[in-house]
Amino acid sequence: MRGRDDDVTTGSIRPAAVRPKPLPQSPAAAMPPDRELAAARAAVSEALAKGGRDTSVPWEDPATGARGTVTPLSNAYSQDGTTCRDFLASYVRNGSEAWLQGEACRGHQGRWEVRQMRPWRRT
Repeated sequence: MRGRDDDVTTGSIRPAAVRPKPLPQSPAAAMPPDRELAAARAAVSEALAKGGRDTSVPWEDPATGARGTVTPLSNAYSQDGTTCRDFLASYVRNGSEAWLQGEACRGHQGRWEVRQMRPWRRT
């Protein structure tokens, strides 16, 4: 018989997983620096050029370690006579993850160009 409860060890309960802290959700704080998003913008063009829906394209900024994926969300639509599509991009850096939503439209030369990208707001 043991005299103290803290001497008993069992393997039936595992410690809770430690989750990384999410990035702050204020628009200014959640938006990554433009220099890191250059690779994400290039991935947007690639993902939309493939034409498929649900086609994710990875991106990475080797200088900072920021990385993520870009996934088109909708079929193409016309806005002011220009073909556009919406997308969702993940942003991972230093163990934190954020999501960005955006819109890209075809430019005059047919290349997809990001018109806007902002922190994703769950509805």
